[in-house]
Amino acid sequence: MEARDKQVLRSLRLELGAEVLVEGLVLQYLYQEGILTENHVQEINAQTTGLRKTMLLLDILPSRGPKAFDTFLDSLQEFPWVREKLKKARKEAMTDLPAEQEQMISDDSMRNLGSTTSIYVTD
Repeated sequence: MEARDKQVLRSLRLELGAEVLVEGLVLQYLYQEGILTENHVQEINAQTTGLRKTMLLLDILPSRGPKAFDTFLDSLQEFPWVREKLKKARKEAMTDLPAEQEQMISDDSMRNLGSTTSIYVTD
């Protein structure tokens, strides 16, 4: 999963916990699509509350490969308002990214400039 998508899940974690019930179609769809293993499904279903189930899913998803975020979006058929909120947050993260990357490149350039500039004085 891309860093941007991980950040989106992290920033909406509490809202997702309050609004998404994962034990129905969400888990089964993620299992069907190979994002979750049978062990993941069992571990999530063993949690005692819906909130704990959702939180565990959110802990597992970031490590489940590059398609995990999009597949999670697809699994939210019963929660279209949540899917739209995630898409909006992802889009906003994409527009913020170029400025952050530009700043990082600028910072790296300045660091490299400082480390490669030498003054030689000869008599």
